[in-house]
Amino acid sequence: MTTYASLVDATSEDIQTVQELAVIWGELQNGFTDHDAELIDSYAMLGTHDFLIIFEVPDGDGATKAALTLREHGLSTHTMEIQNMDDFASIVDEI
Repeated sequence: MTTYASLVDATSEDIQTVQELAVIWGELQNGFTDHDAELIDSYAMLGTHDFLIIFEVPDGDGATKAALTLREHGLSTHTMEIQNMDDFASIVDEI
């Protein structure tokens, strides 16, 4: 499984209240499950972005489906592959 992080922004035109976001959150979790994505963790953020979502998928197609699941609920995303530092260090050692 490959790990991805999505920086997420909730747009005011699609999400009017915190309660709407809570409803959408359940739908997002179901959408991730439907696309073989495992939600690892999620955080609310202060600053440039509203949320950080970390998930694992079997391949790039799964990452695209997970990102599109976020977008179809009115959330703007920036999704990228991430690696833990131990795995990164192993790759660096091979160079």
